[in-house]
Amino acid sequence: MMKHLCKLLLLVTALPVFAKPDTTRVAAGSASPKFALQAMYQNGYVFASNPFLKGVNAESVRINSFQAFSLKLSLQTTGKKSWEQSYNYPQYGLGLYMADFFKHREIGVPFGLYGFFNAPFKRWNRLVFNYELGFGATFNWKSFNPVTNQYNVSIGAGEAFLIDAGLNLQYRLFKRVEVQFGFSLTHFSNGALKEPNFGFNTIAPKLSIKYNFYDLPDFISHPIPKYSPSGEWLFALYGGAKNVIFDSLNAALLEKYEGVYYPVFGFSVTFNRQLNYKSKIGVGITLTYDGAVNAQAAVDAGEVETAGGKFGDKILVSIYPSYELVIHKVSVILQPAFYLYRKKLLNQSPVFHQRVGLKYHVTDHIFLGITLVAYKFHISDFIEWNIGYRLNWSSK
Repeated sequence: MMKHLCKLLLLVTALPVFAKPDTTRVAAGSASPKFALQAMYQNGYVFASNPFLKGVNAESVRINSFQAFSLKLSLQTTGKKSWEQSYNYPQYGLGLYMADFFKHREIGVPFGLYGFFNAPFKRWNRLVFNYELGFGATFNWKSFNPVTNQYNVSIGAGEAFLIDAGLNLQYRLFKRVEVQFGFSLTHFSNGALKEPNFGFNTIAPKLSIKYNFYDLPDFISHPIPKYSPSGEWLFALYGGAKNVIFDSLNAALLEKYEGVYYPVFGFSVTFNRQLNYKSKIGVGITLTYDGAVNAQAAVDAGEVETAGGKFGDKILVSIYPSYELVIHKVSVILQPAFYLYRKKLLNQSPVFHQRVGLKYHVTDHIFLGITLVAYKFHISDFIEWNIGYRLNWSSK
């Protein structure tokens, strides 16, 4: 299912590049952002992506359904800034989220907080066709425990990240009331911060009702200066951690499945060419130290002792083409990557892997980011926490 989520992410990040602002019923007016409150309900399908969901659980039943609720506070942009007009006057904001997988004893009732971006492909008189992206964090999962919850290999910690992508139609019933119907794909994972971590993947229709604390907005329409393509160099340091469980250890269950944490850190260099206000394409290379590579463990006097292996065995070099969807100061990043160099080992991950991330520009030169590194489109390898410097290669 993560493969389908990646495809949908690619769709909703690529199509806006070709969408042009729709100036239907757009006129000069107030440019102040407008608040709205929206209640959402979902009832959908859980993909059988691991043994726990297929029926290896306390009740020996397939876990294939869930419901979710969300309360969202949004801002309607009006075109005061050029990027708002480029994205056809989008909405963005924060949402409170709660999911119910109908297995409270083994899964719990997770809740979370996420940010979302909802932007039109096309506007008509009362109807709007949108795409939406959401990223956030969820809590209160009943995670794996070798004694009390030994079947739930989907979630290894009480917290997990949320990635959501979908499409929707929004219809204005009254001056301040709108309804929205659509669907989304959602992925829950802790990014291998705690194993086991097969994750949850869902697809579901969405039904929402929205109340706007304003009358019909007056959108500002003004000429957008033609973009002059420019280049940039991005230099980033990143760090993270991986949790490894050694199943063969002759140790107490709780100690064995606590696992061992290994550092992951590195350096990346990316060159981008910004083609327009929305898109950057480029190529990058990373140098990574992965402390979990070829690591070993044994039990000595009741204590777990680890042997890290040679430093050179843990060096990885990868290269990737890069695409960024630029939304003001935020970028959504998609990078299909390939290992150029790493030590050959048995049972290692594939050469081709995937990098999906978010980046926020604190200033014109300093940025912060988070990148999920995965393989086979659904298995998390580790998470990079980035800080970097942007160097303009040419003026805009």
